[in-house]
Amino acid sequence: MPEETPGFEEKPDVPSDGTPEETEAADSADRAEGAAPAGDVTDVALLAQLDQARTALTERTGDLQRLQAEYQNYRRRVERDRVTVKEIAVASLLSELLPVLDDVGRARDHGELVGGFKSVAESLETVVAKMGLQQFGKEGEPFDPTIHEALMHSYAPDVTETTCVAILQPGYRIGERTIRPARVAVAEPQPGAQAKAEESDDSEKDSE
Repeated sequence: MPEETPGFEEKPDVPSDGTPEETEAADSADRAEGAAPAGDVTDVALLAQLDQARTALTERTGDLQRLQAEYQNYRRRVERDRVTVKEIAVASLLSELLPVLDDVGRARDHGELVGGFKSVAESLETVVAKMGLQQFGKEGEPFDPTIHEALMHSYAPDVTETTCVAILQPGYRIGERTIRPARVAVAEPQPGAQAKAEESDDSEKDSE
């Protein structure tokens, strides 16, 4: 029986025609068999790219929505400014025509609005009405300092509050914008008249 030589270890057989590099490559291939399949690695990479694409899409969508909101606000602001500028321009033009309209009104009151002058005056009044000019101010309406300008003051026994008793010049407005207040004469209740009226009412209640 042959004797074993001490310290001698058996080595795996190496193919006679294989180089050390080929042997190492074979070992790497054997180790790779136990690693994750290549398909799983590819799926993970694709999922990561998909998440990045979704994040980028969400950010771009938010940017687009903000840009669209800013544009809509800009359009509304421009439209509002355009309307305001138009109203100011129309009000300025009509303000210059108010003295002419006053002359037309006085001529009508005195019966002088006849012939060609009448046709021109009526055409002018039609045009300014189409531009939105409205006349206001009537006798007997309560005095309102926001739309009336009192040029004359008196007391009257037949009024219970400050009242416009005469329209000296009519007022004009465009929409809600007053371009000239109505110039009026006002009358107030006579001093003590209100107290007397209240006393009379109390007396009537007591008699009942």
